[in-house]
Amino acid sequence: MQAVQRVRHRQADVGGLDVFFREAGRPGQPTVLLLHGFPSSSHTFRETMPTLADVAHVIAPDLPGFGMSSSPTVGDYDYTFENLSRTIEGLLDQLGVERFFVYLHDFGAPVGYHLATRAPTRIRGLIVQSGNAHDDGLGEQWDSARAYWADPTDEKRAELPDWLNFAGTRDQYLAGLPDRLRTLHAPESWHLDWERMSRPGNIDAQFALFTDYANHVARFDELAEYHRAHQPPALVLWGRHDPYFDVDEVLAYHRALDRMDAHIYDGGHLLLETHAAECAELMRTFVLDNA
Repeated sequence: MQAVQRVRHRQADVGGLDVFFREAGRPGQPTVLLLHGFPSSSHTFRETMPTLADVAHVIAPDLPGFGMSSSPTVGDYDYTFENLSRTIEGLLDQLGVERFFVYLHDFGAPVGYHLATRAPTRIRGLIVQSGNAHDDGLGEQWDSARAYWADPTDEKRAELPDWLNFAGTRDQYLAGLPDRLRTLHAPESWHLDWERMSRPGNIDAQFALFTDYANHVARFDELAEYHRAHQPPALVLWGRHDPYFDVDEVLAYHRALDRMDAHIYDGGHLLLETHAAECAELMRTFVLDNA
């Protein structure tokens, strides 16, 4: 009988911040670092962790400003993806993690790529789920963001979509989905996200990260060189209805990486909400094949 791998819920003090993380599996197994995106938290991995923990030591932190981790104001914490990566690096050091697979989703992608480019030998492989590293995935839906990044005026900000509210939080889960898939999403996910985003000062923190995403896009050539030079094995998972990152991004990874397996599902941006079992099995096999 296969042992059930239970998830532990823990807190760590990293540089004065309370960082909440979920942990499963046993140290000594290959580590998988699961990095969530906007507007979610480690909650997004709740159904994948027990399956993956059968073969791996799994760590899923809530990034600062998200979930159950501390949410300092923009005056008390530098909300850049590089700084988020420093906080996560501090957590890994506390846990004694040296090498790891990294799951890159949405805002988790720039965090993970900072870890990867700073220390390429630490990365066993990439698991990419709607995590962008090429221009191919940023379609015309990003035009207003690009305009704001190039000229961050009040006028350009007024032209941005109004997404830092409850409706925008819900849309991260449901936008672009046909009715048959919308009904598969449990509403408590976006209610939890919005409750945490509503903390004092958090909207400013989220906008600061959106603004810093321009620096992630500016690093695409650097990431291309990382892919070329180090050729990490990769598993790419995508929802074909994702309205934020175009499926063309999958082919961009295919062109960049020699060892890359891709799976496109009938899902959306928060793919694990509807396809956790399928993705968990693929992740489990990927770890076994590349450990």
